[in-house]
Amino acid sequence: MKRELLAAAFLLGTLSAAATAEDAELKSFERGSWQQILRSHAGRPTLVHFWGVTCGPCKVELPQLGKFMKDHPGIDVVTISADLVPNLPEATQSMLQKAGLSAAENWMFSDGFADRLRFEIDPAWQGDIPRTMLIARGGAVTTIEGAAEMPELDKWAQGQAATTGSR
Repeated sequence: MKRELLAAAFLLGTLSAAATAEDAELKSFERGSWQQILRSHAGRPTLVHFWGVTCGPCKVELPQLGKFMKDHPGIDVVTISADLVPNLPEATQSMLQKAGLSAAENWMFSDGFADRLRFEIDPAWQGDIPRTMLIARGGAVTTIEGAAEMPELDKWAQGQAATTGSR
């Protein structure tokens, strides 16, 4: 009986660990996180997408970004949940997982003073989401306010791939 209980406990532990492994890891986005992201992706083409659980257009766009990430493995994809509604980690993880973005680098605003976080990213940003920033290999940034057009993202990604081949 004891052996059966141990086996059952082991199996449950293994199953819960496997389920957790599929969850999107969320990093806390706080003061200094933006510079950390820029440093860690320097020299690599990076798509940074700001979104939120309560944002209607974001719900449509996330699965498209999941497909983009799958289609363009040479592009780093970073998502940042910049929702005005704080503390929604479970819903955030669930949406990222369903969109195929669990493997992306995922962050969530964790400072109650979101204006300060937005100011570090772009002093002119008023907080509208969705918002996508395309950071080229050389550091040039293109900002897309509102929903991004997937053909435009594909074209940018192909241009980044072309710059790799020309080196």
